[in-house]
Amino acid sequence: MKIQLKRIDNAFHLEASNELGNKIEMDGAPKIGGSDKAARPMEVLLMSMAGCSSMDVLDILRKQRQYVEDFRIEVDAEREKDKTPALFTDIHFHFFLKGDLNEKKVERAVNLSMETYCSVAKIVEKTAKIKWEYTIE
Repeated sequence: MKIQLKRIDNAFHLEASNELGNKIEMDGAPKIGGSDKAARPMEVLLMSMAGCSSMDVLDILRKQRQYVEDFRIEVDAEREKDKTPALFTDIHFHFFLKGDLNEKKVERAVNLSMETYCSVAKIVEKTAKIKWEYTIE
């Protein structure tokens, strides 16, 4: 795995790309000279965790022949106060799924992702309490 990162402006607006040329942008807070043009790196970490878990859950449900009509995750996170670095302390995931879904299969898929398969969650759980819930709409 190889990532490249380059500076877009003369402050903190950055662009990262992978070997395939897929890109994401990041920026810093105005208080340090950033311009709020993109997500901050710690937000990107939460987005990565949500993406990682989403792929697990959707794959597991597909293999269980569950049709997911709509899917989203809302993530709330807390970081250490007055510390540098300020690590995540508490993260709460709320999965929202829509479709003709078996609740036991949804619960199993979410639990397997968050407890076993999601690599990002396994890294973050070393410093943060991660909790989750799901709602079938």
